[in-house]
Amino acid sequence: MRKTLLLIAALAVQQTALAAPPKTANGHLTDEQGRTLYTFDKDTTPGKSACSGGCTAVWPAAAADASDKPSGDWTVIDGADGQKQWAYKGKPLYRFAKDEKPGDMKGDGFKDMWHTAKP
Repeated sequence: MRKTLLLIAALAVQQTALAAPPKTANGHLTDEQGRTLYTFDKDTTPGKSACSGGCTAVWPAAAADASDKPSGDWTVIDGADGQKQWAYKGKPLYRFAKDEKPGDMKGDGFKDMWHTAKP
């Protein structure tokens, strides 16, 4: 019985950690793996993504799980592809496909429309 209760408690803590919004590291926003998140200048309507079609292959949305909950400036929106996506202060968040490891910021300034997301 005690092992069962410990297992249930561990699962509850793990689920809470998964339901947390992205993080801040070195002055910019990152996902749970430490990968840089970006904003898109064409996202002019708060809570609405303008990145669709081929754009999503290079700039995948910072996906949110069904269990993720908004908190403060962090919100969960419906992305252009219909999936749940994180947003910060109404700006949808994305990853850059060419970022290979945590801390990469290869997409910053891309076509003068993509920028590292900052708090």
